[in-house]
Amino acid sequence: MAVREILRMGDARLLALTERVKNFGDPLLQALIADMFDTKAATGGVGLAAPQIGVGLQVVVFGVGKSERYPDAEPVPETVLINPIVTPLTDEEDLGWEGCLSVPGLRGEVPRFARVRYRGFDQHGHPIDRTAGGFHARVVQHECDHLIGKLYPMRVRDFRHFGFTEILFPDLPPH
Repeated sequence: MAVREILRMGDARLLALTERVKNFGDPLLQALIADMFDTKAATGGVGLAAPQIGVGLQVVVFGVGKSERYPDAEPVPETVLINPIVTPLTDEEDLGWEGCLSVPGLRGEVPRFARVRYRGFDQHGHPIDRTAGGFHARVVQHECDHLIGKLYPMRVRDFRHFGFTEILFPDLPPH
């Protein structure tokens, strides 16, 4: 379909709460999802949330086999997740480095729940109910944060572990 412009940190639309999808048969929803996958692929992203392209709906896409940006990460299945509910399965947190297409050139160490259950719907309105740990859980939490107006720097606890990707990880591609 189309590669869309990604909003960057500072744009007020990234801080807004999103609305639930009500009509799964809407052709505009299917076009949005196609554009999100095209945009994610064109930018080398692992995931993308609708607010990142200026759409205030509860829609995220994510998934990756092998990522240049996260070379040590395990694969995450390609997923469309609509109207998600994320529930921690443990109080245990993992610290991990994150970047974001809306915060280009920076990385930060972010605490996330180690294991989560996520529920919602796919692009056809079929239910999704999965549990995830590791990088998969991190990606889900990161993308779903966008739906409540949170960017990962808002979750960084120690800003000694936040900076430019090219300085922190000189061997990674500059996204």
